[in-house]
Amino acid sequence: MNSIARLGLCLIVMLALGACSSRQSAPVIERAPSAGSPAPKPAPPPPAAAAAGTYIVKRGDTLYGIALDHGHDYRDIATWNNLANPNQIQIGQVLRVIPPSAAVPESGVVVRPITQPGAQPGSPAATAQGPRTEPSGAKKPYSDETLAQMQRDSGRSALPVTASKPVEAPAAKPAEAPAPKPVEQARPAESEEVAWAWPAGGRIIGQFTENGANKGVDLAAKVGDPVLAAGPGRVVYSGQGLRGYGRLIIIKHNNTFLSAYAHNSTLLVKEGQNVTRGQRIAEAGSTDSDVPKLHFEIRRQGKPVDPLKYLPEQR
Repeated sequence: MNSIARLGLCLIVMLALGACSSRQSAPVIERAPSAGSPAPKPAPPPPAAAAAGTYIVKRGDTLYGIALDHGHDYRDIATWNNLANPNQIQIGQVLRVIPPSAAVPESGVVVRPITQPGAQPGSPAATAQGPRTEPSGAKKPYSDETLAQMQRDSGRSALPVTASKPVEAPAAKPAEAPAPKPVEQARPAESEEVAWAWPAGGRIIGQFTENGANKGVDLAAKVGDPVLAAGPGRVVYSGQGLRGYGRLIIIKHNNTFLSAYAHNSTLLVKEGQNVTRGQRIAEAGSTDSDVPKLHFEIRRQGKPVDPLKYLPEQR
């Protein structure tokens, strides 16, 4: 190939490279969906927050579990929400979990004017100030220069002047404190404390955890061992409708405390029955458990607490 041919080939290559570099990428245009294509799904709305004194039912909830978590009898919650069947609740349903008489006010702050003790608001005694004792700015103190000036101004002859003794205001008589009223013996309010006792005699094989992995303590037991009421109260649940607890007994001791006894083989008490401390309420078992044991919980206003902080020392 001669030099002229090589030169022509180089020119062709350079022209081709220049054409490639001058090309622009095609603009990207978002096209609207066609009439036949499905419209994009809108983002799901954020979950609604429950108002004070209410609970929104979630997947897997049962009325028995909701009642246990809020420290109430499930039948009370069913009554407050007009539920004919406690087993029929729906996801997203809003349930009242406090008595109707215990509605939460929007504002619990009451503002009252501050007044002096014993004075009515708006009365003169509530706003009156004490007597002023300082001299008036328009009056001058007595002196020879002041007397001479007054004589020059009036043109009258000097007259004997006797300084009058300032009249002292009578001292205010201190108010007599009212005689103290006799102290009345107030009737003792019903104690919310419980004299707890151990529900079984087995050793501890599982301890309470703050993260909720274990909401109580686990006691070793054999099938048929007696399960005792840890305190006096009323049975608010006796059944097998709470997942993970097996045959379960729940006792309400007062408005503050509940206790739960799980994995029993036999239940010996019924709902609504009153029990005493130490009464035999069930027989230990392994329902919903890998091994026979008693799972025992104490709930304070529905919140699980460490039973070892309430039970007496184990002998």
